[in-house]
Amino acid sequence: MKPSVQYPFAFLMLIAVLVSACATTQINSVWKDPSYQAHPSRIMVIGVVKNPTTRRIFEDEFARQLRAHGAEATASYSEFPDTQQGNDVAIAEKVKQMGVDTVLITRLVSKKTVLVYVPGTPYYPPPYYGTWPDYYRYGQRAMFTPDRIVEDEYAVIETNLYEAGNNKLIWAASSETGLGGTNQQLIETYVDVMIKSMAEHGLLGR
Repeated sequence: MKPSVQYPFAFLMLIAVLVSACATTQINSVWKDPSYQAHPSRIMVIGVVKNPTTRRIFEDEFARQLRAHGAEATASYSEFPDTQQGNDVAIAEKVKQMGVDTVLITRLVSKKTVLVYVPGTPYYPPPYYGTWPDYYRYGQRAMFTPDRIVEDEYAVIETNLYEAGNNKLIWAASSETGLGGTNQQLIETYVDVMIKSMAEHGLLGR
């Protein structure tokens, strides 16, 4: 009988590391005003980001996913230059002119580092056993990777949705996003989680 393929522990650990390195977002808390029963139809997306390129990627991704749910969404960078970020008067005036009904604002609150202990694991180098003498000596070839401490970094982010007419808070979410992968991957993952939460709370159509 042909022996089954045996994957070494080191290979399996590598797969686990690669999977965990992917961008992940976890919502810590979420709130919705129970008195708000409408569906936002015209949304202004504002990313409070210092880097202009990151701001554009972020706002474009949010606007794209909001449009996929039937809302008309505008990235704020297309209406305000980077130098006008934080100009409440200019933003309020533009929101009124455009007939926007809700404003979605996201900002980075902080970053944190979590130390994770990773125990050593056995590793069996090839060749793998195909006969009983190989099987008998298999355990003697075992090697071990050392224990180590891994630093995982997370971005703590807040996203709030406000009613444009009275600046009233409608929905708010606080989350942590693992800083692994490219900016594009981080943003896509984060926005996807936020959009799903908004949909679950009845704020989006389809």
